[in-house]
Amino acid sequence: MTTIPTQRTDFTAQFIDFAIKKQVLRFGEFKTKAGRLSPYFFNAGLFNDGESLMKLGEFYAAAILKSGVQFDMLFGPAYKGITLAASISIALARQGHNFPYAYNRKEAKDHGEGGTIVGAPLQGRVLIVDDVISAGTSVRESVEMIKAAGAKPAGVAIAIDRQERGLGVLSAVQEVEKDSGMPVIKIATLADLIQFLDGAADLAEFKPAVQAYRNEYGV
Repeated sequence: MTTIPTQRTDFTAQFIDFAIKKQVLRFGEFKTKAGRLSPYFFNAGLFNDGESLMKLGEFYAAAILKSGVQFDMLFGPAYKGITLAASISIALARQGHNFPYAYNRKEAKDHGEGGTIVGAPLQGRVLIVDDVISAGTSVRESVEMIKAAGAKPAGVAIAIDRQERGLGVLSAVQEVEKDSGMPVIKIATLADLIQFLDGAADLAEFKPAVQAYRNEYGV
């Protein structure tokens, strides 16, 4: 079993800047699944070329290394988690941490190797990687698969934490942490985004709306 050492790296602002330049993080008026009108929108599916995916994996690796969370392998829930698990494992391997990874199919395969899990066997402490946590459904399903294989969920790593209330007083991330007892690692949070906007003169016009949204729905 490998233990990841804690590192101190200033990567959060770089990630936000990168996401904005790639138009993965956009400002305007967007309707969320909860029916709220959000002044910003994050779509990790738009990291859709080789260079973007490579850099995204490096940002995830930086956040994971900094967290100090101990794990033995990565698991990416279908579909966005598949490319994330691969890119993160490559980024970690480049830094001398060679972890196996696996992902699931949406439907079980009835020929060849069969089953729903592809890649390395689920064993030891498993770190789940996904883009965001909305309702926590993907995380709960991943936890069930990991436990069914006799492995232990070690935590979740996501790109951005919106830090807004779900159905109750807690955010989706806080609910996952409370219900599962696992830590959630984030590359960036809504608070980080607001701090970034403080120092970005060309984006200053968007800060009041983002701050107002956090004041109304934030945790």
